[in-house]
Amino acid sequence: MSFYEDHILPHVVTAACGCGQIMKKRSQIVPEASGAVLEVGFGAGPNLQFYDPAKVTKLYALEPSAGMRRKAASAVASAPVAVEVLDAPGEAVPLDSASIDSVVLTFTACTIPDVQAALSEAVRVLKPGGQVLFAEHGASPDAGIARWQGRIEPVWKVLAGGCHLTRRPDALLEEAGLTIERMETGYIPRTPKIAGFVYAGRALRPA
Repeated sequence: MSFYEDHILPHVVTAACGCGQIMKKRSQIVPEASGAVLEVGFGAGPNLQFYDPAKVTKLYALEPSAGMRRKAASAVASAPVAVEVLDAPGEAVPLDSASIDSVVLTFTACTIPDVQAALSEAVRVLKPGGQVLFAEHGASPDAGIARWQGRIEPVWKVLAGGCHLTRRPDALLEEAGLTIERMETGYIPRTPKIAGFVYAGRALRPA
């Protein structure tokens, strides 16, 4: 891991993914988590404040970046729920199959190198009938914006920790075998449109 990725990028990502409108979107999704929860791409722990301790029995915080785990340490120490931090990538979750009730994906699937492998792992660890709660930015339905996303993405990925602008979170979830129960889409206010079209909702592993 480079100096930029380990020491600078965690601060950049935390600032970008912790702005007011994105935190508002997190606050609308995360409180639905219940039971044993796996959060993929825990980062510095921006979602911790939104977990309901009356509903969550344990949170497994998956984060492969040492820099992010360092930034998360103080938040984990004062978390409202029991947290176990897992040093592992989304493509290789160190949990038993069918052991998780809820998977949380918030503004992280864009950066996972093999996102389909990671979603397959999410499905594997989910209990039948378990839920994936997601809020992810991705491809815009507007042709002009989509063209710019495609043009900018190669440079954007280098600067933003591998972040893809053109992925379709809904299609990826369905390809992984999940059923989308509900989903809202739209641009986040006061956010550049190339990175501000968000897909948010709830998907289920078939029982």
